[in-house]
Amino acid sequence: MAPRLGLSHDSASSFHTSKGSSTPPTKTKKEAEAVKATLPKVVSLDAETCTVDEIVEAMKVTGGVIIRNAVSHDALDQIEKDMRPRLEEDSPWEGDFFPKQTRRAYQLLSSPVCAREVVMHPLYQQTCDKFLTTKNWFWSGHEKTYATSKPQIMNTVCFSINPGAHAQPLHRDDWCYQVVAQKAEKYPEDLQRDTGIGWFVAGKEATFENGATRFIPGSHLWEHSREPDDNLVEYAELKRGDAFMMFASCYHGGGANTTKDQERLLFSCFMTRGWLRQEENHYISFTREETLKMDKDVQKIAGYQLSEPFLGWVKSTDPMVVLDPSVGVGNKDLFQKEESFAKTAQPA
Repeated sequence: MAPRLGLSHDSASSFHTSKGSSTPPTKTKKEAEAVKATLPKVVSLDAETCTVDEIVEAMKVTGGVIIRNAVSHDALDQIEKDMRPRLEEDSPWEGDFFPKQTRRAYQLLSSPVCAREVVMHPLYQQTCDKFLTTKNWFWSGHEKTYATSKPQIMNTVCFSINPGAHAQPLHRDDWCYQVVAQKAEKYPEDLQRDTGIGWFVAGKEATFENGATRFIPGSHLWEHSREPDDNLVEYAELKRGDAFMMFASCYHGGGANTTKDQERLLFSCFMTRGWLRQEENHYISFTREETLKMDKDVQKIAGYQLSEPFLGWVKSTDPMVVLDPSVGVGNKDLFQKEESFAKTAQPA
């Protein structure tokens, strides 16, 4: 069955009243060191030799994992070439969430190399399938029907963090889904807790000095009321081509760039569940003509696939019909019978 995930509202319209921090941030270096010693250690794996199962286990425990040698330097060269004009067009952020020295470029699926080598990276997509696929059954009269909802893109952003940038506030990226997380002692064995998984690929070396992503290991299991503690962060230091994978429920933020002349360049994306709204609206970010240039699997994660049962249809059929009329007419059941469902899922 589908999970409650981290949601703990009393109703869809209820407001979560803050009761203050359940665990206040540490106040002294000694106290911080004591707490930090209890946190899980960050695992580093190599993309050439690691398995999806190893990544899944590391994510369950720590909430994030470093994948070495994930993307080739040749691919990164082309992606930077595609994104650099957009970075230069970006304007300073209004507010405190991003430092003014940071520039952003969006719509990374417009770069065929980025779409294939970063967003559709097999280790990333297979891990997302494990954690973000929802399978369920429902009554239709007196007959059980079955449904599978596959992950879709949540957002894509290229970040350029330049010298002088301050550290970004620690935050959770699942806040856009109004998640009010419940504390968990360990990650559920059915893997059904989170709403999103991020993937940060280093276009240039990411170091403590130039603003590597900082995050709190294990914070994906914390309750909503627990305040983030800057004294507990680890830094995802990456060589060019390395990647950092992380649950959207982990407290994280960009680090401060204290260098004089180093840019931290990052190609990032998040995937989310197929029945949640995309953070970056890909339906209107690209024209039909632009979307037609994408590979079919990229089109699907961009939103052109049905989330069973009956979610996202166009004229009562798979939304892919907008791009490919051969999908055919609708007016049919948009769920699975037990026979077909059994091939892809084991209902709870």
